[in-house]
Amino acid sequence: MTIFKFDIEPVAQARPRAARIGNSIRMYDPKKTANFKTDLRMMAQIAARGKHYKLLDGGLDVSINVFRPIPKSWSRKKHTEAASGLILPTTKPDMSNYIKSIEDALNGVLWHDDNATVDIHGKKRYAETGYLTVEIKQIEV
Repeated sequence: MTIFKFDIEPVAQARPRAARIGNSIRMYDPKKTANFKTDLRMMAQIAARGKHYKLLDGGLDVSINVFRPIPKSWSRKKHTEAASGLILPTTKPDMSNYIKSIEDALNGVLWHDDNATVDIHGKKRYAETGYLTVEIKQIEV
């Protein structure tokens, strides 16, 4: 199993936008999502090089843990409860949208394609600062 930690505030996959160019329509990611994917991809490339990591293929078991920053407007009591895990981030964006953006960003960096993922686990929690972890395990058959 290989674990990667990325000190970047996670951004969920937003709905794609469309732009008309001549007679065709071009779909694209919103700027915030596109920037997150680019930054995460670069961080993953650096981390993978440091671990002499090679791209994985085949059945992968992936765990993605998303840590959202605790809102600054919260009281000290609520802040402490969130930091200790007593308050969970049950608001939008959905965990599935975080998984989509992270999987897309890591295509070609940690795995050849995200279609190789056969088991996926996700957690969304609060932390002092936003970050995410990705655990990858090749499933032996």
